[in-house]
Amino acid sequence: MLAYVGVRAASRGKVRSLLLSHSRTLSTNRPGSTDGTHRSMPETDAPLPGSETDPPAEQQQWRPRKDPSARSVLLFPGQGSQFAGMGRGLLKYPNVKEMFAVAQKILGYDLLSLCLDGPEEELVKTVHCQPAVFVTSLAAVERLNHENPKAIETCVAAAGFSVGEFAALVFSGAMNFAEALYAVKVRAEAMQEASERVPSGMLSVIGRPQAQYKHACLQAKEHCTSLGIKDPVCSVANYLFPDGRVIAGHKQALDFLQENSRRLQLVRTKPLPVSGAFHTELMRSATEPLRDVLRQVEITRPEISVYSNVDGKRYMNESHVRRQLVKQLVSPVKWEQTLHEIYERTQGEKFPHTYEVGPGKQLGATLQKCNRKAFKTYVHVEVTAYED
Repeated sequence: MLAYVGVRAASRGKVRSLLLSHSRTLSTNRPGSTDGTHRSMPETDAPLPGSETDPPAEQQQWRPRKDPSARSVLLFPGQGSQFAGMGRGLLKYPNVKEMFAVAQKILGYDLLSLCLDGPEEELVKTVHCQPAVFVTSLAAVERLNHENPKAIETCVAAAGFSVGEFAALVFSGAMNFAEALYAVKVRAEAMQEASERVPSGMLSVIGRPQAQYKHACLQAKEHCTSLGIKDPVCSVANYLFPDGRVIAGHKQALDFLQENSRRLQLVRTKPLPVSGAFHTELMRSATEPLRDVLRQVEITRPEISVYSNVDGKRYMNESHVRRQLVKQLVSPVKWEQTLHEIYERTQGEKFPHTYEVGPGKQLGATLQKCNRKAFKTYVHVEVTAYED
């Protein structure tokens, strides 16, 4: 069973302190563990680049190299991947029901019922969607651990898209499941509140090779200024794949981009079903609540490589994690750059197996557009029930 010390209210102006602990370890908390025991970082052919334990270069060249295709990478999806019915295929696996029980106590509502049955209009709300994707993704890890424990044991890297980054950090052992979920709750509530301040949104865009996204955003902001909007926001919020972007900002700016798409060399523009302009300056008010809760959450250095959305680089230590998770709210998600960082290798070197753990297959689609060779060993871990 999972034991709780409890959640207590803090003084005015501060988020609640989370005092939650597990009486046993979930496998989602420790990469490379199939029996719930703590295990150190999975064996690799060398320590992480730049680590203090790196041997001299002359020693490294004599160290035998392991086949990269015998390793794995886990990718965790973000908001927008959710759908009613997700999680239905995961409940028979160890720890999953307990994870949703933890979620109900922390969130104060039945997350499992919302994931399984909706209604859709409630599930898509930021305050519900982010915890739902977070928990379902880590539940999918439980399925992968049960069906293919080697994929967990040999995992050397993980990355998550937006809120998926929290799931990647939990999987890496950097954060406790319950505490991370509470941080996600605070994050989602703060982002929802920021979204309600001004009419805003996000626009999926595919441009021609000659498209100039920054210039298009500048024109959209000038249009907003002409309408009397003070300090208009319009910027690239997600770098997905070559010529694939998500632009976010004031609603009037996004309307301008759609109306002038041909002139701006935009082949396709599609509004996303989200409540606000995530990963832009319009999320500035959400940074302080998240910063406060992250000060109270225990964070350690990840046991495997985890990559930050902010710059596509590996997290180095716990203070780096705290800084980047806050900065992520107002910075574009550099997913394309992250994939290049993860899968960069010399010509002829094999690629690791990639597992997308969570609802949807959007990350697989972006991987295919960014790196077809890496995509050849991609697998999606299903979160609904397979037909018998």
